[in-house]
Amino acid sequence: MKFYKFDGAGNDFVVVDNRIDCRSFSEEELALLCHRRFGVGADGFMTLGKAANGYDFEMTYYNSDGRVGSMCGNGGRCIAAFAHLLGLGDKLNFLGYDGPHKAEILSWNPDSRKGIVKLAMRNVSATEVRPCLDGCFLDTGSPHYVQPVVGLEHFDVIGEGRRIREMKDIFPNGTNVDFIEELPDGRLAVRTYERGVEDETWACGTGVTACAIVSGKHDLVTRGGNFSVNFNKNKTAFENVQLIGPVSLNFIGEWTFSAK
Repeated sequence: MKFYKFDGAGNDFVVVDNRIDCRSFSEEELALLCHRRFGVGADGFMTLGKAANGYDFEMTYYNSDGRVGSMCGNGGRCIAAFAHLLGLGDKLNFLGYDGPHKAEILSWNPDSRKGIVKLAMRNVSATEVRPCLDGCFLDTGSPHYVQPVVGLEHFDVIGEGRRIREMKDIFPNGTNVDFIEELPDGRLAVRTYERGVEDETWACGTGVTACAIVSGKHDLVTRGGNFSVNFNKNKTAFENVQLIGPVSLNFIGEWTFSAK
């Protein structure tokens, strides 16, 4: 199987064109593929498949544990760059876990294989942003709990993130956990513990989107890179939500699944 390895601000993915083969994958196969010791290594796996009704493609996202995941913002930006390389255009309409998305390739350097991609995220109702524990909970295509902290650089993101993620009485389906702190220059620093990966990732697209909505900040900093999140806020909703950030094609390879 030919695969492409992308990252969106350090949030990395294995991506394949599945329009012709329409191959299905087991959890065990994908968990091995994403394993950082025995496989290619990635935070997630995505297929670009056929889509009807005028869409350019359908995005199916799997967490690194091999299970089908919810919407992934950085994954959506990476698969848009992949579609661009496949010749599907600079402006793309595709289907994700949470419905239709539009993406635009703002820049792409074929030599460095790096670019900037803008992705339209789902609207978020004001009633969906609700106080919870010491922060807020909302769904931006994936569920996120956002909590302000002091001293984010040295904060125990993995330990505290795992503890909150596993609060079944509050989050019966689990949740991603984001910790935020305003920087001296006014930007917002974000660190995320992702469910499905069960670790801190270097960036999370739906996470920085959630953090922007909760904080009202539009310029955000993650361990993997910087993002802009734009939206229109009214009394009832956050609309026209746009996630903008870097994308890189790291390498192209082949993977052979072991015979069962």
